[in-house]
Amino acid sequence: MKKLTLIVSTFILSFMMTACNCGDKNREGQTQDALENIFARKSVRKYLPKPVEREKAELLLKAGMAAPTGKNTQPWEFVVVTDRGVLDSMAAALPYAKMLKDAPMAIVVCGDVTKSSYWYIDCSAAAENILLAAEALGLGAVWTATYPYEDRMEAAKKYTGLPDHIASLCVIPVGYPAAPQTPKDKWDASKVHTDKW
Repeated sequence: MKKLTLIVSTFILSFMMTACNCGDKNREGQTQDALENIFARKSVRKYLPKPVEREKAELLLKAGMAAPTGKNTQPWEFVVVTDRGVLDSMAAALPYAKMLKDAPMAIVVCGDVTKSSYWYIDCSAAAENILLAAEALGLGAVWTATYPYEDRMEAAKKYTGLPDHIASLCVIPVGYPAAPQTPKDKWDASKVHTDKW
């Protein structure tokens, strides 16, 4: 009977913790409530010299592929870069991705231009999902654009060997944040219009 009581108590406690989203959300393996996570997201540009675990990298990619996509074309492709030489080369070549020299990993978000003329829109949704997943997993990340800048897209293509029908949208450096950061509050009621302008 004591064993049954312990099992039931454990189940109830577990259910309550999940239902009310209680507990320490920054513990390893736990994620944040969706809205809390959205408002907590920040652009992280400095990273600890610690690799991103393969399981977490895969979760980032799964989050990217869970994005909405027009007509379900799913034009996205992803290149995960962990090679130090490639990261350093891209850091030197991309003007707003200098933080790649410290990042242990990057995800190059790309689109198949033969699948969709609006690949960059679908891939933008995938990139945002990756950024939100990084926040939820205790990682830091930042969007660094390659599209629509030809020189940046060529640099990404050069260092990752993209075929001609694949275009890069952005490079997302990913790592563990080197220091705590506070998210920006971007709410501006003056930008909201009801029924008409």
